[in-house]
Amino acid sequence: MMDSFGFAYQYPEWKLKLKPATQRCNDLCNAIQDFIAPKYYYDRSTRSVQMRLYTLTKRQFVLVFICFFAAFGVSVLIGITGPSIDVSFSTVRSNANTNDSFSLESPTLNKFNRSLWLTAVINSTDYKKDKFQSDLAVTVSIRGAKDDASVEKVGQQEYNHDRSLICSKKSGCQPILLAHVGVLEYAKYHFVITLAGLENNPADSISFCFRSYNPIFSNMEIWFRFIFLVLTFIVTCMFAHALRKFSIRDWSIEQKWLSVLLPLLLLYNNPIFPLIFLVNSWVPLIVDNIFQTTFLSALLLFWLCTYHGIRQSDRKWMKFYLPKAIIVGAMWIIGITMTCWQQYRGLYDPTFNYKVDSGNFVALITIFFIFGGLYLLYLLFLVIRAFTELRSLPYMNLRLQFMTILMLCVVIASTIITILRFGVSIIKENFVSELSTYYKNSAEFLAFYSLLNLYLYTMAFVYSPSKNAYKDSYFKDNPTFAMLNESEDDMGSEDEEDQRTSLTSTRYQDSDNE
Repeated sequence: MMDSFGFAYQYPEWKLKLKPATQRCNDLCNAIQDFIAPKYYYDRSTRSVQMRLYTLTKRQFVLVFICFFAAFGVSVLIGITGPSIDVSFSTVRSNANTNDSFSLESPTLNKFNRSLWLTAVINSTDYKKDKFQSDLAVTVSIRGAKDDASVEKVGQQEYNHDRSLICSKKSGCQPILLAHVGVLEYAKYHFVITLAGLENNPADSISFCFRSYNPIFSNMEIWFRFIFLVLTFIVTCMFAHALRKFSIRDWSIEQKWLSVLLPLLLLYNNPIFPLIFLVNSWVPLIVDNIFQTTFLSALLLFWLCTYHGIRQSDRKWMKFYLPKAIIVGAMWIIGITMTCWQQYRGLYDPTFNYKVDSGNFVALITIFFIFGGLYLLYLLFLVIRAFTELRSLPYMNLRLQFMTILMLCVVIASTIITILRFGVSIIKENFVSELSTYYKNSAEFLAFYSLLNLYLYTMAFVYSPSKNAYKDSYFKDNPTFAMLNESEDDMGSEDEEDQRTSLTSTRYQDSDNE
């Protein structure tokens, strides 16, 4: 019937090619997904930059840790022989029974003294109880004297705050922080102190003490921060130069994070730190606090992401990064808030102490420790899961062992330094407004700063590409395959894949010809 109309129906040629074209698109999508998000536990080839860690022998592996501890020990010894971090300028003893108002004058100060603390200690020998606590109403007025002997009022006419006096028979009365001048704008400071409520306390005398940074320590801190800054800049440039030949998608998760941590370490060492001594402003102090808190938070985030990312290739933002960013970001915000708020308020009220004068302090501390506890539990869970799932894979196990051992060294050393500094009262005394928050001696300063710097230097050396990484950059990151030289089984599997590819191509060609 169709012939009678002069035409015949023929199946469209494009429909014949639709099925093989769809199959090719499906294979291409699978290949792209396998390349972007490789999954372990499958014998699939993924591309990654060969790290120096894979080429280290056992002897070299031990030598890396020996060099790390040797450099750390040298920095601690230099700190032990260094100057004291603070100096006591003068101590004034007054009879508490004769006058409750005291006029005090600080010694001559310079920019390297940086800050000034005024503390009072109630001395008593008559204790009716083993331990007692009472409230004192403290009134402080401050005037600043310039080099030309002119005197100016600092801030308000008077500052009024309530302070608690805690005494015991064994340790006596605890010092009371009366004022903390964070930025020194004058050569001398005159204080008029009025204490109300001493009549209710068995006080024999009152000792007033001026304390400030040691100018020798300030010079040492500038030089060592500059040394660490230069070393960090050199290590950052060398690490970036070593990876410049490779695409970012070929970097391992450790190498990607180091490319972020090393620039943040530059900020941690603070290239604008000398501005604290050159300008009369609170901005360099705030910036220094932000830099240090940001680097420490990034280090905490690095540990979470690395232990999780080393066993999971699907690293989507919502599922992978967002929960970690919430935990670490909350601690970062609270740390920034407490340090910067105290610095800012201290400029307008040198007698301000936000652990006493701010009602939100307890809430911030509680939230901080809640998120800190969640972080520790989450990190412990990720470490256990990583070792459980990857311990049978030789190269993955090597990466986990190195990262964990080095992390434990940093955590244990930091914990020891903190306990030696604050003891069991770390939770009660860790406040920026008190002198106890600053380093006790040069050894603590150099130990903590050198620890974090050497930690990143060691990781930059171990995670940098090996000498033959450019030739062997495209190797199977699945540790069941050889890292440096392909085995016969691998060659056989590749030949089989080539044969399957050729057979598939031949089948497509045959279908096209049909």
